[in-house]
Amino acid sequence: MARKRYVTEMGMGTDVHGGDYTKAARRAVSDAIRHSSLNFFRALDKSPDDMKITVRIGVQEPDQLDTAAIAAELPYGEVTVVPVTGGLDVPEEDGIDRLVIATAAVLVAFED
Repeated sequence: MARKRYVTEMGMGTDVHGGDYTKAARRAVSDAIRHSSLNFFRALDKSPDDMKITVRIGVQEPDQLDTAAIAAELPYGEVTVVPVTGGLDVPEEDGIDRLVIATAAVLVAFED
């Protein structure tokens, strides 16, 4: 079956102290969906659980992400998290700490 995308949401999240990429990524996903209200399920004869969600998360060290924790930010649907190189690291002047910024694209599709 082919998938058709219906929703694209973007978000940004940060971890100001500690350099936790997963925390920043979870905040980016939350930012992306915070203002969404999807009201087209009945018109498509679908339910929220029918959603096929792809979350693309950009951080400087994608291998450091806990993809299960990021997927847990979304309460419905089948979620796939795709870590990619992106985002931004901002080192503190003392070199001990860093601020990390994650970017997220949350893509919602349904099977035709």
